[in-house]
Amino acid sequence: MAKRYCCPECFGDVGLRGNIIPSLKSKQGTCSFCGTLNVPLVEPSQLADVFGALINIYERNDDGKLLVEWLKDDWNLFDHPAMDVAHAKELLSEILDDGEIVRQYFAPSESYISKGLEQWEKLRDEMMYRNRWFLDVEIDLDQLRGHLALLIASNLPHRWFRSRICVDDEDYPIDQMGAPPRRRASHGRANPAGIPYLYLGSQPGTAVAEVRPHTGENACVAQFDIPSIKAVDLRNPRKLVSPFILTDTTDIGRLRAALPFLERLGDELTRPVLPHGAAIDYIPSQYLCEFIKKSGFDGVIYRSSVSDGFNLALFDPEKASCGSVARYNVSKVAVDVKPVKED
Repeated sequence: MAKRYCCPECFGDVGLRGNIIPSLKSKQGTCSFCGTLNVPLVEPSQLADVFGALINIYERNDDGKLLVEWLKDDWNLFDHPAMDVAHAKELLSEILDDGEIVRQYFAPSESYISKGLEQWEKLRDEMMYRNRWFLDVEIDLDQLRGHLALLIASNLPHRWFRSRICVDDEDYPIDQMGAPPRRRASHGRANPAGIPYLYLGSQPGTAVAEVRPHTGENACVAQFDIPSIKAVDLRNPRKLVSPFILTDTTDIGRLRAALPFLERLGDELTRPVLPHGAAIDYIPSQYLCEFIKKSGFDGVIYRSSVSDGFNLALFDPEKASCGSVARYNVSKVAVDVKPVKED
C-alpha cells in the first residue's frame, strides 16, 4: 500500500499550519486525505505526539461522542469540506496508529473545570445593576490575560473604513471623520463616555452598516491606514486558538474549559444593543476592552452584527492616519425578522 500524507488544510488549525507542520520533515504535493493541491505534506504518524497530548483530555464514556466529533466541536478541527466524520476518523486512526480508538466514545475529563463563564455572568450582573467601580465579584484576570494572548489577530488589513451619515450636500472634511473629541465622546460598545476610541470597519459597506442608515441616505466613508498593531481577535476563539501550541495536557484541558468564556466575551462586543439601553448594556464590553487595553493591546477585533465584515475598536486614534473621503448612497437596507418564542 502506498504511503499516504496529510496536510495543514485537513485540520484548519493555526498551530499545525503555522508552527507544527513547518517544523517537520515534509514534501510538497497533493494531500491524500482532503485532496488539496500543492501543500506541505507529512506522514500522519509524525503528528502522533501532539495529538496524543490533546486526546488525553478526553476519557472513555459510553454516553459520550466519537473523538473526531469532540475535536470538531471543541477545536474546529477537520474543518475542510472533504473531512467529514468518516474521513476524519480515517486520518486520526493513522495519526494514532489505532483503528479501534476512533470507534470508541469519549467525554471531556472532569479534571478540567473552569468557572470563568459563571464568574463573568456574576460580575456582569454586578457592574450593570449593583456596583460600578468597586466590585465584589472577582474573576481570574491573570488567567484571562494568558488566554487573550492566544487570540492575537494576524493578517489584519492595513486599510480600514469609518462612516458618517451625511446631513446635507457637503461631504465631511477629513478632520471630522475621526474619533470625536473627549468631551463629545458618548458611551460606545468599547469605550466609556469621555474616552474616545476609533471604530473602524473592514470594508466600506461594513462601516456604513454600523451607523444604521436608512435606504436613500448618503454616507461619507473615510479610509484609514493603520500600521501593524497588536489586537485581540474575539471573532471566533475556537478557530483562533490552537491546542497544539500547548505541550502540557493540563494546560490544554484548562484552555478547552475556558473556550465558552472566551466566546461569551466575543458575544459581548457583537450583540445588538437598543439605543435606549446602551448606557447600561455597554458596560460589560467597556470593562472588557479596558482590561484588554490595560494588558498592552492596541485594540480589539470583533464580528459585525449588521454585515458580513468585521470591526476594529482602536484604543489610540492617533495610531490611524486618515486618507480620502468618499460619498456612498445607501441603495438598500435589509431587515430580517423571526417570531419571538413564548414560554
